[in-house]
Amino acid sequence: MLNKDIIEIRFHGRGGQGAVTAANILVVAAYKAGLWGASFPHFGAERRGAPVTAFARISKRRVRVRSMIREPDVVVVLDPSLLKLVNVTQGLKPDGCVVINSPEKPDLQGRFRTCFVNASKIALSKGLVMAGWPLVNTAILGALAKALDFPIQHISEGVKEYLGGEAGVKNAEAAEEGFKEVRCVE
Repeated sequence: MLNKDIIEIRFHGRGGQGAVTAANILVVAAYKAGLWGASFPHFGAERRGAPVTAFARISKRRVRVRSMIREPDVVVVLDPSLLKLVNVTQGLKPDGCVVINSPEKPDLQGRFRTCFVNASKIALSKGLVMAGWPLVNTAILGALAKALDFPIQHISEGVKEYLGGEAGVKNAEAAEEGFKEVRCVE
């Protein structure tokens, strides 16, 4: 997918899962790969557990657009329970991709590629938990890297830089595990 001039990604999660942080880290990783990027959140009710949307664009050229992404190339879903609340595939381009935190392929309607990884299991195995919630964002970033054919080392470096210290190391490990464990189907 990186052969496109610009890739637009929409993240769906719940407050506290790290969707906004994932979008920010992806842009840091894009810079490390010699690309340009921009990310920004969209909040409704700002509380833990409420649906949150974040956006990221990565490109070979400077990204100047700062609007919401209505027709993404990729949709990333951090919490599979959102499938019952939000039409996460709305506007997804016909050749698009869904990357989802799920132990098995979810039943999604549409013609797009689906990549799934048990990011919750990975986060729990690394001790990445806050207030009882597994922090799945970095594991799902690893899965996203595989789906985009994006070098995992840039994601790992971006995670370490963005989070720093021991948290950065643990989260980079989660990203690498997500990269290895993701499964994609057409």
